[in-house]
Amino acid sequence: MDRHTVARYSLAGIRLVNGVAALLAPEVVARRLGAEPSRPALIYVLRMFGVRTVVLGAELLCLKDPDELDRALRVGTLIHTSDALSAAWAGQEGTLARRPAMAATAISTVNVALTFLAQRPSRVRPATR
Repeated sequence: MDRHTVARYSLAGIRLVNGVAALLAPEVVARRLGAEPSRPALIYVLRMFGVRTVVLGAELLCLKDPDELDRALRVGTLIHTSDALSAAWAGQEGTLARRPAMAATAISTVNVALTFLAQRPSRVRPATR
């Protein structure tokens, strides 16, 4: 297995673990974030995050077309960058406790790096004349 494939499967695994946790055990995820798990709106948002993240993880495992996979990885870069920035901002504002904010920022930053590592060099096609 080459490094691109290892990065892709690693990212898929992280997405699936975090997504399934948020979907099936949102109260646990809420507590890990330092939030009050009895807030129904928070549970709803965590489940939405879970669904999104499971779909993104499954996509990396199921896509076979190289162009579609490249697209999914590029979109993933944007998604995980926004996740990292949101977590850092929440920690800075104090809406998320410092330690969970740092952990969420770190996880999302690793995910950004994995999206770059999983991308294959562009396939340059020779120009036809």
